[in-house]
Amino acid sequence: MKLLTAALERRFAQIGSQETKSHPLVIAKYFTPWSHWTWYATEYDPETRIFYGFVTGHFTEWGSFSLDELESLQGPLGLRIERDFSYDDEAKPINEISALREVL
Repeated sequence: MKLLTAALERRFAQIGSQETKSHPLVIAKYFTPWSHWTWYATEYDPETRIFYGFVTGHFTEWGSFSLDELESLQGPLGLRIERDFSYDDEAKPINEISALREVL
């Protein structure tokens, strides 16, 4: 699975920095099918291949994460990080994501 399509990269570029927004748009969502880790990407720098967004797993925090690292992770039986296709058509404000309402 391609984690970052050309269309998603264009959307990240169009939206740009969201650091001043209280409820930034989640442009892409990535998850591990073998555990509970999820990455909600709100910004992306194509030069460094680094995302910024909200991460949930053993802890929850805003921070940076690497596309290269997401692409290299491999779970049991060869499972890989996946992209939630429901975010491909429309970005969602982070406060409207039901799975995050209790942690934000």
